[in-house]
Amino acid sequence: MSDFWDDVRQIASEVVAPFKGLATVSAKIAEKKTVIQYPEYRRPMGVRARWRHVLNRYDNGMEKCIGCSLCAGACPANAILVVAAENTDQARFSPGERYAVRYEINMIRCIYCGFCQESCPTGAIQLKDTYELTENSRKDLIYTKQMLLVPDPNRERVE
Repeated sequence: MSDFWDDVRQIASEVVAPFKGLATVSAKIAEKKTVIQYPEYRRPMGVRARWRHVLNRYDNGMEKCIGCSLCAGACPANAILVVAAENTDQARFSPGERYAVRYEINMIRCIYCGFCQESCPTGAIQLKDTYELTENSRKDLIYTKQMLLVPDPNRERVE
């Protein structure tokens, strides 16, 4: 006889389940909606948000990147390419002996782990909280050194 009542309880719970679901949906519909006017107002990101890469400069305008390739070695996705060259007295780009002639990040491969930022001895590469990273073609998602460098604070801007 207990099998009969177990079956009745099972059928009753299956009949009630859709009504419980409807009650949950109805409660969510009645809640106040959160709407953000996105392009004008951007929701603040968390402190540890990691999105767009930038190459920083020193206050005097020199590049912080010394072309050591530690960031490329630390990248688990192998998304970073660094080609280094020697600084000369006539053309000095960074305070060290070397600088990065070519610095590229393939954003399609990047997993935004932040290992490149952690491994950089000079703090040249940094992941900022800018998250608008869409492009129209795949080749535009390979960020070159010129795209990553922060503008020189000592150079006058022409607008």
